[in-house]
Amino acid sequence: MNATAAPAPADLLPRHAQRGALVLGMLLLVASSLALAQAQGSPFMTGATSLQTNILAWLTPIAVILVMVLGAMAMANRMSWGWCLAAILGIAISFGAPQIVTWVRSLFAV
Repeated sequence: MNATAAPAPADLLPRHAQRGALVLGMLLLVASSLALAQAQGSPFMTGATSLQTNILAWLTPIAVILVMVLGAMAMANRMSWGWCLAAILGIAISFGAPQIVTWVRSLFAV
């Protein structure tokens, strides 16, 4: 039986590779901490997100009732189709606002 000891983990890599791995690890640590800080956001973004969630929670049943009323008025032939298109466009803008903001921000690289 061969009684030679296994090399220590530090001996498996050359010194410059160890330094490179250390630098890479530090860069990943800094990058992840910056990403975590950005993910937490400012108090303004927290409040704005909460406001948006509350508005959408109120707007959902109102939009459903509006569509029901528009359908009843259309069945009774008592509405202008311009009102119907305006209501549908308003609902689409209201519920699509986050995606619209993201799209506009990406256009201007903000």
